[in-house]
Amino acid sequence: EHEDMASMLKPRGKFAHKGSFGRALLIAGSQGMAGASVLAARACLRSGVGLLTVHIPFCNNFIVQTAVPEAMTEIDINDVRFSCATDTDDYQAVGIGPGLGRAEDTEAALLDQIDSCQTPMIVDADALNLLGEHRSYIGRLPKSSILTPHPKELERLVGKCQNSYERLTKARELAKSAGVYIILKGAYSVIIAPSGKCWFNPTGNPGMATGGSGDVLAGMIASFAAQGMAPLDAAMCAVYLHGRAGDHAAERLGQHAMLPSDLLDDLGPLLHTIENTS
Repeated sequence: EHEDMASMLKPRGKFAHKGSFGRALLIAGSQGMAGASVLAARACLRSGVGLLTVHIPFCNNFIVQTAVPEAMTEIDINDVRFSCATDTDDYQAVGIGPGLGRAEDTEAALLDQIDSCQTPMIVDADALNLLGEHRSYIGRLPKSSILTPHPKELERLVGKCQNSYERLTKARELAKSAGVYIILKGAYSVIIAPSGKCWFNPTGNPGMATGGSGDVLAGMIASFAAQGMAPLDAAMCAVYLHGRAGDHAAERLGQHAMLPSDLLDDLGPLLHTIENTS
């Protein structure tokens, strides 16, 4: 509920600095998919991270640097896609997947990144689809990692499901066996802990069912995790606020017309309201 957010979003100290609020890395985007990088990056920054670096191919560098001037960029060795794992030791959270594509060298780079990363990962979009081809790697993800599948992406990880109950059951089994947190996206998105315990989210609306909404959520989770929130709190806070911002956008624009980027316009005032109640 709304009141729960105030206990998760801690007030900022007067003598805090950008290093006080974590460093996040987003590995996102490929040729033709720079928008995924931009949406995730803007959401990450709007959610309060101290420093953000976006790992992108050279073809997207000028787009991201122009659209998100607050973010730093790290350029992959491949001009058009993610193809080489990068050092993550300096970050408190790593988001990977939005707009990544499914090329063979991207697949190999993802597996290398999982093996070399000690930082909690937020695994989204194409990173989930690639993991579906290498399910054994799910258990090799760093501790406190968070997976964010929609129903079809979940089925690539756990197999076909006949109904929503079977889907939830298999998602709980995966969370337990792999020791990860899972956000199963959809109406009443559910956050599943490694213990198997579930929390259902009451916010959100069908206007959010469009490409890019998940990129915004992935950026928000990475931001909260980098700021030091426990993984469950980061997941809960991001999912709730993501849906609440979507509800506000729908009130302003209607469900047919709203865009994922509109959520970012509502996120700031929403966070401000929570700040004033904490």
